[in-house]
Amino acid sequence: MSDNVILIRFGELYLKGKNKDYFENMLKNHITDKLRGIECNVFFGRGRYVVKDYDASVEYNIISRLKHVFGIHSISTARRCGYDLDEIADLAIQMTPNSGTFRVTSHRSYKKYPLNSLQINMQLGERILQAKPNLQVDLHTPSYTINVDVRENGDVYLYDSTIKCAGGMPYGTGGKGLLLLSGGIDSPVAGYMMAKRGMSIAALHFHSYPYTSEAAKQKAIDLAKILGEYCPSIKLACISLTEIQEAIHNNCKPNYMITLVRRFMMRIAQKIAGKFGCGCLINGESLGQVASQTLESITVTNAVVDIPVFRPCIGMDKDEIIDIAENIGTFKKSIEPYEDCCTVFLPEFPLIKPTIDKVEEQEARINDYNELINRAIAGLEIIQLT
Repeated sequence: MSDNVILIRFGELYLKGKNKDYFENMLKNHITDKLRGIECNVFFGRGRYVVKDYDASVEYNIISRLKHVFGIHSISTARRCGYDLDEIADLAIQMTPNSGTFRVTSHRSYKKYPLNSLQINMQLGERILQAKPNLQVDLHTPSYTINVDVRENGDVYLYDSTIKCAGGMPYGTGGKGLLLLSGGIDSPVAGYMMAKRGMSIAALHFHSYPYTSEAAKQKAIDLAKILGEYCPSIKLACISLTEIQEAIHNNCKPNYMITLVRRFMMRIAQKIAGKFGCGCLINGESLGQVASQTLESITVTNAVVDIPVFRPCIGMDKDEIIDIAENIGTFKKSIEPYEDCCTVFLPEFPLIKPTIDKVEEQEARINDYNELINRAIAGLEIIQLT
């Protein structure tokens, strides 16, 4: 085992006042679960968590896992020593380069330590310069910064870099939502963004087999698995829309197809949300991106549900959504050329400004309206992701 450690920092939990323990305990549980199977210990201190007693060969694996834990703001690989200033200086000298510019930045959370932060900086800087005369101090734009963190538990941690992590709130502290997961770019991003705010996620995928292929369904399964790196124990359900789409195609005007299909999807999703204990729906709509995402279209589809519908991508352009998709690892899977249910019976000129009364006129042409919904739900398939 090495004397290396990994420092874990959390962000917004500081703002939670008397409820902080609840959020912090959730974060501790997620960290423990994420590191399960790796030989290491985690010290949960005040304001800092520390992963220690691990072999250097598993350090990359630990970091990769922690980067996917919501609630962790950043991590650093660090070297650990005691309070003795000579010991701290020896370690600092080992870590600093032999030439270039540097600075020492200290944080003293243990206020009884005999030196304050400025004194630590000055004394360590002086000793480093004596040991490495080719170095120069630069307090503004140094090529190397060594950070010194003096903690209450008797340890001092030295590190030179910080790795940004997922941030947000601990998963599961913000209720539960049902994500309408297509095979596209936007919906996985929407699920990720709500999970980042602490919402636990279940997912619902609509398919239109045999008009869509099994590969399209597998694509949604793969996307759910990628989200599962951030969303522990995510559940994926699949429902066929084939019969519903055929009924709309046979009975309604073509340009109403997308609007009507989406209203059916929302009705079904609300029922599935109830089965899964979800208090809201989540989708990847971005205002004006396509015909079904105009203000009028969103109003018409929202009218059939009475639970909140969260659209975290609503004010984002495509480039912004793609940036997040690339960052979380869903983009390459999302752009695979497999169709989704919304491409079936796609009209040449879909409505961009539907009205509720005209849409309801079209829906009235479908005689077995509720029975179609019930049969679709009866065919619900739960996908095992592990």
